[in-house]
Amino acid sequence: MVIGVGVVGFGWMGQVHTRSYLRVPHHYADAPPVALVAVADDVPGRAPAAATRYGFLGSTLDWHDLLDDPRIQAVSITLPNFLHREVGAAFAAAGKHIWIEKPVGLSADDARAVVGAGQVAVGFNYRNAPAVEKARELLHGGQIGKVTHARFRLLSDYAAHPDGALSWRFERERGGNGVLGDLGSHGVDLVRYLLGEIDAVFADTAIFLPTRPRPAAATAGHERGSGEPGPVENDDWLGALLRMTNGARVSLEASRVAVAEQNHYGFEIHGTAGALFWDFRRMGELGVSTGSSYQDEPVRTLFAGPLDGEFGAFQPGSGIAMGYDDLKVIEAYRFLRSIADGRPHGATLDDAIRSAETLDAMERSVATGGWVSLPRVQ
Repeated sequence: MVIGVGVVGFGWMGQVHTRSYLRVPHHYADAPPVALVAVADDVPGRAPAAATRYGFLGSTLDWHDLLDDPRIQAVSITLPNFLHREVGAAFAAAGKHIWIEKPVGLSADDARAVVGAGQVAVGFNYRNAPAVEKARELLHGGQIGKVTHARFRLLSDYAAHPDGALSWRFERERGGNGVLGDLGSHGVDLVRYLLGEIDAVFADTAIFLPTRPRPAAATAGHERGSGEPGPVENDDWLGALLRMTNGARVSLEASRVAVAEQNHYGFEIHGTAGALFWDFRRMGELGVSTGSSYQDEPVRTLFAGPLDGEFGAFQPGSGIAMGYDDLKVIEAYRFLRSIADGRPHGATLDDAIRSAETLDAMERSVATGGWVSLPRVQ
C-alpha cells in the first residue's frame, strides 16, 4: 500500500517533515512507500515552490482542498499552535491519519479535539534520541536503583534579543502559554517517557522582556522588529517542581530568553544506586554512574550504538553522530508504521493530552500559588 501524504504549512517544520518522508526508505527497508500528493500554505508562492523542489503532485493556498482528496491518507500539520485545533480536528473528522507538531493547540481541550478513527502521531522528537532510549532501558532495568530526584532543562536564547519581532509566538491568543507550550511540553514528555506519570505540580513563570517591536512584515522565524513596541502576553520562563506517582521529585526549567544558551536541553536523573546524564547537544552520549560505593562514584560515557533505539538504521558503529533531522526521520517512520500496523508507534495524541494537562495545571499553580494535582491516568 502506498500512503498518500499531504503537508499543511510549509515553514521550517513543514520542510523537515517533507524531507523526513523522503528519507524514510533510505533508512528503513520495511517502511511503507509514500507518495507526496499535495502541499498547502497560505503564503503566496510558498506551496508551488515546495511542490517543485520536493516533488509534490500539487499545491494550494487553502488547506481545505486537502480534506476530501481521496489520494491523501496521511497529513502532516506543521502550522502555528493556534491553528492546530481547527485544522487537526477537521482532518481527523475526514478520516485522515495525522502527524501533528506539539503542543497540539493551546490547551488540553484543544488536544482532545483532534480525535478521529486514524492514527495521530505527535512531534515529541527528543524521546527518539537513541541515548534517551538507552536511558529508558537502564531506568526500567533498575540499573540506577529507585529514582529519587531529577532535573530536566530546556534553555534557549532564540527570544533573548530585546529587538526580536513581536510575532504570533508572543501573543496569548495565537501563541498560547509561550515557553510552556514551546519548550515545556517537550520537557513534560521526556519526564513522562523516562520516569512515568506526574502526580502534582508547583510552578512559577515570568515575562522578562515585557515589550517587543512589532514586525515590519510577516515573520518566518526570529527576525528583528522595527515597528512600535507592543506587549508580550505569554511567558518567557518556567520553573516547576513535579511530584511523580512513584514518589520521585523532579525540577523542570524552560527558558526562551537564556542568553548564552543555545538549545541546551537535557536531564540529570539520580537514583538510589546511580545516575544518568544527557545533553541534547551531545546527543549520542549518555553519562552513566553505577556502582556499590555510593560516594565518589565516577561517571562513564556510553556512546549510543546500533543496538540502542533506532541508531542502527542510521550509523554502523558507536560514536558516529546523528542529528536533529534524524530524530524526525525516526518519527516519520514510526508514524507510517502506525498506519500500516493499525496501532501506535511512538508519541501519540494521548501523550500530547497528558502533556497539555500538565501545562494547564502549571498555569493554575501560578495563579493560585500552590500545588495542583493532575487527573489520574486510567
